[in-house]
Amino acid sequence: MRERPPTKILAAAVIILATVSWLAYTGVRDTKSYYVTITELNAMGSKAYSRNLRVAGNVAPGSIQRVGTSARFTLLEQGHTLQVNYQGAEPPPDTFKDDAQALAVGTYGRDGVFHATQLQAKCASKYAPAKPGAAPAGVGNTAMLAPPQ
Repeated sequence: MRERPPTKILAAAVIILATVSWLAYTGVRDTKSYYVTITELNAMGSKAYSRNLRVAGNVAPGSIQRVGTSARFTLLEQGHTLQVNYQGAEPPPDTFKDDAQALAVGTYGRDGVFHATQLQAKCASKYAPAKPGAAPAGVGNTAMLAPPQ
C-alpha cells in the first residue's frame, strides 16, 4: 500500500510555491513600463506619476546639457515638448545628438520633468536610404596607407 506524504512537507511545498509566485508577480509588476507618446503622457493625469514609462521623440537641437554620465535635454513629438533629466550609470550613447530619435525610460515627476534611468538613441541619418547616385558610406573616404618599409 502506498503511504501519503507527511502534511508538513505538503505545507512547506505550498508555502514555497506561493512565495515564488508572489515574488515573480511583484517583480514583473515593478519592472514593466508603459510606452506612451508625449501627448498621452500629458493626458494621463496623476496616473503618470506612479508608473514606469517609456517615452520617445526627437532630441531638440541645442537642448542637450551633459554632465558626466547625466544629461538634460528636450524631446519633441508632433509639436509637443518634454523636459528629460537622464541620471544613468552609463553616459548617453554616441548616437545621442541633436535631432536623433531617443527613447527615455523612467518616471514622470510632479515637477513636470521626465526622470530617465535608461536612454536609447539612434541617428536618423545613419538609417536613411542613400540618395540615388551617391556612394555608400565609407566608399571613397579611405586614405591609402603606404606599406611598411
